[in-house]
Amino acid sequence: MSAAQLRDELAALLDAPGLLTEAADMAPLLVDHHARYHGRALAVALPSSFEQVAAVVRWCNRRGVGLVPQGGNTGYCGAATPDESGRQLVMAMRRMHRVRQVDADDFSMTVEAGCVLKSAQQAAQAAGRFFPLSLGSEGSCQIGGNLATNAGGVHVLRYGMMRELVLGIEAVLADGSELHALRALRKDNTGYDLKSLLVGSEGTLGVITAATLKLWPPPRSSATAFVALAQPADAVALLGLLRAACGDRLSSFELIPRIAVELTARHIPGVSDPLGGVYPWYVLCELTSPADEPLSELLQEALAQGSERALLRDAALASSERARAAFWRLRETIPEAQRLAGVNIRHDISVPVAALARFIAEASQWVAEHVPEGVLVCYGHAGDGNLHFNINCPAGPSAGAARPPAGVAAAFLAREPQVQRAIHDLVARFNGSISAEHGIGLKKRAELAHYAPPATLAAMRAIKRALDPNGIMNPGKLL
Repeated sequence: MSAAQLRDELAALLDAPGLLTEAADMAPLLVDHHARYHGRALAVALPSSFEQVAAVVRWCNRRGVGLVPQGGNTGYCGAATPDESGRQLVMAMRRMHRVRQVDADDFSMTVEAGCVLKSAQQAAQAAGRFFPLSLGSEGSCQIGGNLATNAGGVHVLRYGMMRELVLGIEAVLADGSELHALRALRKDNTGYDLKSLLVGSEGTLGVITAATLKLWPPPRSSATAFVALAQPADAVALLGLLRAACGDRLSSFELIPRIAVELTARHIPGVSDPLGGVYPWYVLCELTSPADEPLSELLQEALAQGSERALLRDAALASSERARAAFWRLRETIPEAQRLAGVNIRHDISVPVAALARFIAEASQWVAEHVPEGVLVCYGHAGDGNLHFNINCPAGPSAGAARPPAGVAAAFLAREPQVQRAIHDLVARFNGSISAEHGIGLKKRAELAHYAPPATLAAMRAIKRALDPNGIMNPGKLL
């Protein structure tokens, strides 16, 4: 059957705005967030209802057409980009964006997969509740993508990953079977936990169409500090001190190197150094509580204890919401500042929190010895052991160069496989993970095959064959 005939059949399943076939209309959806992966597509489906999703998935399964689910297309690993064959169908969920229900009494809400994360947060807030998932891309990423990649963010320390924020799920499996499991139950021991299987599956088992999410009381008091440190070991010790002194009030604990402060101040308008002096490392920490509590005093006392133990060099407490926002703007724009500074080799890894300092020391030493021209930018969610261990290509030799010349950048990126394998080998030696919160997609597929235990890979492939025997769901991703 020709491509034109296939598109005609698809058009019969969707309403008029529900199918994109023109190259210019499809183009933004055929490249990933970092413009690393480019594909072609038979068409882009834009379903507006669960029934349309089910009809299209059944059609894909019957016709043997690969289906690539896509949310806000903000991922880092190419999981939402089609291949170059031009025979796969992209299914973008942006028209399924409704907040179906917010149940304040039950502390839950049900939203569709295309709902932007920021919109979900605002819907919860309007009902006097709080949805804690918070990412730098929250203004454009979608709940479906957050589910498919098991998103993390800055509040994992207190609230957990996306998988821990989900109560129920609605999805269409690869053969068109309809999974209606949106119950808001905290306890349900009736067999396999299918929702947890779909969360983190990167669209390889089915299309998530909606989810019921956990809500919390909104924070009524908070305290935020930007703290200077001499070394990562002091950050780990300070984390332990804060957890002991503040308990679950500690919601965020972010590790930031000096180079990240410099990059954001240089490339991001409105960002400035929060402290007067120059220090090797920093921590951005925040306490929150649903009650009216003197958290600033509590945080000051805890930091004073840290100072007595020589764990910190300096600290600034946010005295206003404006100051707090400035601290967080610095942290959240580090990825953008890195991009503006030039190409980089990225690693999204995790190690046990107790091993964080030793890992940074050994990995930094390897970079110094084997990539001496690179600029290491190691930052991340130290509270849960997740580091973004990135190496920037240096600027050119000319005075004031902001970005490296094209040839230098290409040569630098050509070394990525060697660098990535070395860093991941070290992660494995520390019993860590090669993907903490960004997923596998295309980028890390070979790395997963290299590091995952054979029994784990065999079980994953068995699940894939059982739920998607024709291999139509996001072909070539993850496995």
